Amino acid sequence: MSGESVGAMESRRCPIKKIVILGGGTAGWMTAAALCRVIEHSGVSVTLVESEKIGTVRVGEATIPSIRTFNALLGIDENELLRQTEGTFKLGIEFVDWGHLGDRYLHPFGEYGADIQALKFHQLWLKLHQVGDPDIGGLGAYNICVAAAKLNRFARPYGPPNSILASLKYALHLDAGLYARYLRQYARARGVQRAEGRVVEVRVHPHNGFIRSLKLQDGLTIDGELFIDCSGFECILLGRTLGVGFENWNNWLPCDRAVVQACDGTEPLLCHTRATADQAGWRWRIPLQNRIGNGYVYCSEFLSDEEAAKRLTSTLDGAPHAAPSVLRFTAGCRNRFWDRNCIAIGLAAGFLEPLESTSIHFIQMGIATLMSLFPDQEFSPVERDIYNRLTRQAYIKTRDFLILHYKATDREDTQFWRRCRSQSIPNTLQEKIELFRMRGRVLPDLDDLFTTNSWVAVLLGQGVEPMDYDPLVDTLPIEYVRSLLRHAREAVKCTVREMATHQHFVDVNCSARK
Repeated sequence: MSGESVGAMESRRCPIKKIVILGGGTAGWMTAAALCRVIEHSGVSVTLVESEKIGTVRVGEATIPSIRTFNALLGIDENELLRQTEGTFKLGIEFVDWGHLGDRYLHPFGEYGADIQALKFHQLWLKLHQVGDPDIGGLGAYNICVAAAKLNRFARPYGPPNSILASLKYALHLDAGLYARYLRQYARARGVQRAEGRVVEVRVHPHNGFIRSLKLQDGLTIDGELFIDCSGFECILLGRTLGVGFENWNNWLPCDRAVVQACDGTEPLLCHTRATADQAGWRWRIPLQNRIGNGYVYCSEFLSDEEAAKRLTSTLDGAPHAAPSVLRFTAGCRNRFWDRNCIAIGLAAGFLEPLESTSIHFIQMGIATLMSLFPDQEFSPVERDIYNRLTRQAYIKTRDFLILHYKATDREDTQFWRRCRSQSIPNTLQEKIELFRMRGRVLPDLDDLFTTNSWVAVLLGQGVEPMDYDPLVDTLPIEYVRSLLRHAREAVKCTVREMATHQHFVDVNCSARK
């Protein structure tokens, strides 16, 4: 290509120079922090508009391991972050009373044992379980996160790649408000501009409908080329201004309310989230260093706000910090997430209840996909359509995983649970359940957020028992299989025995009281 041609191409390129983010909170400041990290020294301005008058509910926020990748990309010291956000470590989620009253299981991070060639480890366990081997124990005995959580112990991954401790995966419990404040300081120190005030007018170009500028209550006008909508459920830009509709999934995920309330912390300091099924939904418990974040997600058709608040308060482990607050929501997502020059991230894009702690992950995913498909002022429809397709697929796959928790139950003690048990489910989920019932198989897509281990944990945890196991297991001598499982179980047990308690690890490395 000639130099003249290259020059002509560069002259036609019109890069984004002004980015405007509407809304602070976790979504807004995660987006701002990531942008300023990636485009630092590029000459691109980033302005975030938020109003201190729009309050936030200070609750604990549970995450999944991908949050550590995000923080590492920003160069954030994890110990310092946990000190600033009163955070703790998370090895998984304990589910109580979901399959039936009185049961409990842990959906952990990380692997169960080690796969043998083409065989998933849980298939080896299934064979011994089905022949009635008395010594194999539960599948959780072969996952270091389950074993450590039961003894309330913690250590960061360490050692050779094939060692048990190196396989440990963890996430974080954070105070969401403090996390947003931490990222605000991070972003502003790197050049992100903050504008205070409510938006009273969104101005669009008359010829193409692209957003041109935001007018604030004090008269300040902020113009931009790329607008990122982090305005929460209001979805001021993508929804209200550009008219992008919302797809309602309440027919599959009927909960539409949450009441939240923090309370004093109690000992021991747990290293897992707890989700307890209740009469019309479920209650979360997120342990932070100085308090516990609690909430009750429920269906208003079966429970009033007053009854839900009373129930939550009555189940707190410690003294409440304030009166409970009620949040209203609709499960679902936008029909499009990128329209014209506007991209919605966070609650503006969609909402799936925090049953599997995916809220911050969807923010992170939106940011990462935007970076991969970052536009110029031409706003290519090819990039836009790929962004929309990938984002929608991620919401649908997570939706199906959440529905599984409600569908796979024997509970009939309340009208809510009878409805969940009998409801129709998406064909994509029905196929997964039927495949697992046959031979314990799970065939996730390569880009699935929830791996085979996650599906196995919830399916087995809630009583979905396979009728058979993978026939390839029978190519291995049964004594060899027994030996493999025995050594795997002992290795996990010995490793956990050497770990510090979660409280001790926090006190030594990241105590907020220092």
